[in-house]
Amino acid sequence: MTTDAAYMQLALELAGRGRYTTDPNPRVGCVVVKDDAVVGRGWHERAGQPHAEVMALADAGELARGATVYVTLEPCCHQGQTPPCTQALIDAGVGEVVFALEDPNPQVAGRGLGVLTAAGLAVRQGPLADQSRGLNRGFVSRMVRGRPYVRAKLAVSLDGKTALASGESQWITGPESRADVHRQRAAASVILTGSGTVIADNPKLTARLDDPDIAVLQPQVVIVDSALKVAGNAKLFRQGSPLFFTRSDDQQARVGIEQAGGEIEWQPGGGQVDLACLMDRLAERGCNEVWVEAGPGLNGALTEASLVDEYIIYYAPILLGSAARDMFDFCVQELSERIQLEVVEQTRLGEDFRVRALPRA
Repeated sequence: MTTDAAYMQLALELAGRGRYTTDPNPRVGCVVVKDDAVVGRGWHERAGQPHAEVMALADAGELARGATVYVTLEPCCHQGQTPPCTQALIDAGVGEVVFALEDPNPQVAGRGLGVLTAAGLAVRQGPLADQSRGLNRGFVSRMVRGRPYVRAKLAVSLDGKTALASGESQWITGPESRADVHRQRAAASVILTGSGTVIADNPKLTARLDDPDIAVLQPQVVIVDSALKVAGNAKLFRQGSPLFFTRSDDQQARVGIEQAGGEIEWQPGGGQVDLACLMDRLAERGCNEVWVEAGPGLNGALTEASLVDEYIIYYAPILLGSAARDMFDFCVQELSERIQLEVVEQTRLGEDFRVRALPRA
């Protein structure tokens, strides 16, 4: 590994410490290097708090003057909840800035580089751009595509079944898989589910990690509930304010949900919620990553609408038979219509296997 790559790798490891807390901001890490030694470290911890560069510069103090700064994302140059990092770097008198990934935010997108260069700093793009992008898939998706990055989670038997015909599904997978699901939940902006899942399972849909010292910004629960069937005593009202997308005009149901602490996004027209519009609205609300835990109806609709970016499937070594419930509710009439996936990872979790698959273009 080259020297640049080693320092950027350290910055990426620092960025990962904000995996569960930075939303809706990107996960960014930074190190300050002088005379071949790391003299400052920092990462962005939470929206509204100092960015990674500012934290690292504070850690370095006067040693930052003339130093080289490695940061996983191009420094911001605009006034947001915090001042621009470009000015902090200029004021600190650093000699060089090396960044991994150009910031996809239209307010930055190369402008940070320009500001630093105009101030006389040496600036260059360094290694590990793909790793920085991977850590911030949701942020990049929201900035570039105008919608969040969507992961659909399915816990299934080896014959591809998610529950018995009665709806019983606890527990198909083992404790290692369930712990992994909580880590995935914690990293998401939103947990998306359907009214059928809420009514049948009455889940809390919270992120609970084994280590109580790890800070977690709880994801918002979003429910697709076209007819407003979910009652106000559901467990998901106990933490946070669940967001409902609906097309129902039922005022009594609406009042019940709002009195329970829920929020409603109403879409005009009858029928089913428009899922593409739902994703647009989530992006407008600052949502980077959506974690889907739903039944075959919503999973099928999202798949048919080409709204799933990644499938995370937990396979348990059991068989549930032909009467059990399937993963998706959609129909392929001809093989030419099949939805093709690319498996990018297979991981053993206890007795289970986790498979990550991406839709082929």
